[in-house]
Amino acid sequence: MARPTSRFPATVLILFSFLFNPSVVLLSSSAPRISDESASLILRPPHGGGNRHTMFLPLFLSPHGNSSAFAGVNSRRHLHGSDPLRPNARMRLYDDLLRNGYYTTRLWIGTPPQNFALIVDTGSTVTYVPCSTCEQCGRHQDPKFQPELSSTYQPVKCNIDCNCDNDRVQCVYERQYAEMSSSSGVLGEDIMSFGNESELVPQRAVFGCENVETGDLYSQHADGIMGLGRGDLSVVDQLVDRGVISDSFSLCYGGMDIGGGAMVLGGFSPPVAMVFTNSDPVRSPYYNIELKELHVAGKQLSLNPRVFDGKHGTVLDSGTTYAYLPEAAFLAFKDAIIKELSSLKRIRGPDPNYNDICFSGAGSDVSELSKSFPTVDMVFGKGQKLSLSPENYLFRHSKVHGAYCLGIFQNGKDPTTLLGGIIVRNTLVMYDREHDKIGFWKTNCSELWERLHIAGTPPPMPSTSDSTNSTAPAPAGPPQHDFPGQFQVGLVTFYMSLSVKYSDLKPHMTELAQFIAQELDVNTSQIQLLNFTAKGNDSLIRWAILPAGSTEYFSNATAMGIIARLAEHRVQLPDTFGSYQLVEWNIEPPPKQTWWPEHYMVVVVSIVVALILGLSASGGWIIWRRKQQMLNSYRPVDAVIPEQELQPL
Repeated sequence: MARPTSRFPATVLILFSFLFNPSVVLLSSSAPRISDESASLILRPPHGGGNRHTMFLPLFLSPHGNSSAFAGVNSRRHLHGSDPLRPNARMRLYDDLLRNGYYTTRLWIGTPPQNFALIVDTGSTVTYVPCSTCEQCGRHQDPKFQPELSSTYQPVKCNIDCNCDNDRVQCVYERQYAEMSSSSGVLGEDIMSFGNESELVPQRAVFGCENVETGDLYSQHADGIMGLGRGDLSVVDQLVDRGVISDSFSLCYGGMDIGGGAMVLGGFSPPVAMVFTNSDPVRSPYYNIELKELHVAGKQLSLNPRVFDGKHGTVLDSGTTYAYLPEAAFLAFKDAIIKELSSLKRIRGPDPNYNDICFSGAGSDVSELSKSFPTVDMVFGKGQKLSLSPENYLFRHSKVHGAYCLGIFQNGKDPTTLLGGIIVRNTLVMYDREHDKIGFWKTNCSELWERLHIAGTPPPMPSTSDSTNSTAPAPAGPPQHDFPGQFQVGLVTFYMSLSVKYSDLKPHMTELAQFIAQELDVNTSQIQLLNFTAKGNDSLIRWAILPAGSTEYFSNATAMGIIARLAEHRVQLPDTFGSYQLVEWNIEPPPKQTWWPEHYMVVVVSIVVALILGLSASGGWIIWRRKQQMLNSYRPVDAVIPEQELQPL
């Protein structure tokens, strides 16, 4: 995404009339996005580096209502109440906040399931994926959704609560955003599966099937958006309205250089140490918190508490990368940080066009950053305090080793406070919508289940208890990658299609192999290039993954991990390698050993020993013979010598 050309992050006001299209819902995701029907104000933060991606958040929603199936959801949501026995959907998060600009989760749609990598976005109110009929969609991580291949797909028929197509047959949606980004298509309903770690059985839900996408939506690697915001089309709202989960969900983003994390749709018992703050749904359609104070190194910034309550208040959004403070708060925060870092050297940022605040001399070990950078505390309405470690407000300098820059910026002249994903890295965030509060718990998100003492759950099974709301049985979830019997995997091969000419790709094959090894958690020495085929501007490459070291096969756990990453298209590569598709993967047992390969060492050793013994015996016999000859040819001086006949002269 392009960084704004102004020196500071600009606040852009774009006015549209909602009178012509009152039912379109505004959302946010991986780009600065504004729907086309309301006076919409968005925040446009800077990037500060060629490898940095930023997510953005629009700050107005238009009236709800896209389908009659969702009418009146908000009015009866609280009637469901909490139920500790309700299941939840545990889902893994992938990618990295600063490298990719977002986190994704895997969602399976249809029967049989078709899988997608979707950006998790608490500022979006709709979930959509590219449709097979889309001729203006980019090349994303996974194949497009094919409604014709799903036996449980149904289009959402035209009704008074939605926008209809020209033939007034099917409901459609359209999203138009800033910076030439847009998404439009039809609304459909199908089975959604949440993965093998989910207690929640697959459920029917409405989603968008894209027919046109432009701008950042077209170019992003992820397939689409998973909307977690408040709205009738939100996945959370649909599941809550059906009574299958409690009105809560949680996100846990991985830390600096780690990425990944976890998500839970539904409620669970919060940790005792979780810090809660109120979240007023009337104050803003987005998730807000009552931020009152900021402390740096234990010292309160001299600010009026109302500075964090301007305009839209303090908004928490998973679809925004960095954090943005009103001018007064940012200047006070910046000055306090700089004062505490007098021992570090101030350096230029990674992008010379912007005055990023960066420091060198802290070292590259993230666990040691707290020795150089101060703790920052956020204090909420009732005095609750959330301490932020350096990884919650810093990002690595992309050009100077061991240098870091502030990931908190000034929000132009806009008084809204926007807290993006960087603030909650390695923090479990519980969005308890039923009780209008949001909780925070500092933890290692890569070990979340162990820290919450949550045991593994079996794969979801088809639902049989809700026949009134489901028109077809749910699939059992994504396919398993188990091996029959005592099958041992000795080799994994796969084809990868990249949108790069092989002539351009060839000098970087070693680098590509290293990235693949990193994504599959294997050593680079285990990755081998088997062959390639050049197809115009694309390259089809066949790779092999070998067992580590001198072993002949992979352990089942290792093999299943590799195959799951390949089969679920979770291998992430830098944009320099273009877009790619994992075309095919195969597993093979260890090669069968014939008698000779199994015993050739014994044979060789035997031959060598026989040769040595034979040569030794031959040498001994030769020495004995020569010794005998020497004894026979020797005569004493007085020995009798037989007379010899004299020959005539």
